[in-house]
Amino acid sequence: MKTLFALTLILVCAAFLVGCGGGEKAEAEKPAAEGQAAAPSATGEYMATTVTDGGTISGRVTYAGEVPPRQKLEVTKDVNVCGKVEHYKEDLIVSSDKGIANVVVKITNISQGKDISTMGESFELDQQGCQFVPHVVMVPVDAELMILNSDGILHNIHTFSSENEPFNKAQPPYLKRMKQTFSKPEIVQVKCDVHAWMSGYIVVAEHPYYAITDENGNFELTDVPAGTYTLEYWQETLGKQTKEVTVTAGGTADGSLEYTAASAALDADESLASLK
Repeated sequence: MKTLFALTLILVCAAFLVGCGGGEKAEAEKPAAEGQAAAPSATGEYMATTVTDGGTISGRVTYAGEVPPRQKLEVTKDVNVCGKVEHYKEDLIVSSDKGIANVVVKITNISQGKDISTMGESFELDQQGCQFVPHVVMVPVDAELMILNSDGILHNIHTFSSENEPFNKAQPPYLKRMKQTFSKPEIVQVKCDVHAWMSGYIVVAEHPYYAITDENGNFELTDVPAGTYTLEYWQETLGKQTKEVTVTAGGTADGSLEYTAASAALDADESLASLK
């Protein structure tokens, strides 16, 4: 009888201890209330939260020197398809009023803000007219990039990267669509070994506060939590620049930047490595 009583007492105590532990775990995993900022991650990773009364960073990236002439490229293969239009180097495109296209602008020191899903649901890189369209494409980490072949001829996707595993995949005419994901943020260079003049970049973003300047050098970052941030600008020929801006609640900060002509002397490979 004493043995049965002791066993019953042990079982009751064990159940009590498990119940107490479960309550502590439930409290620890309780999510933040809606509109409340999430606590910074212990690993330093970006965290999505509700942004209320966010501000905007907008601006224009310009070139200080004379507008450089575009260099014409020679089409040496599949002329019947690739030679339908003239091709020019896209490594430095400057508009008549000195706006620089395809500059990647990002906030480097943001730990939380709007969800990365705000970047969109679909991301595409096309091979059209024997060039990569767009020349610089953006895709979130772990999201699918759809790689298209609209030319009906053999292309191949050859990437050059350090954080993500490089790959080299043929894309024959019958393979119109391929999917690819990237697990780490970086700028990945992409080329076509079949058509040597084809070159582009894939910007793998770890948060939604990235932008690519348009043909006139304009960009905009929206729903930015109030605070002081470092903007990083990267251009494949001119390299990297940084600038500090302060965003007020509901306000607009000026993120305009001018690249000096001397920056053009930077080696393209060094400028690619500088954004890692």
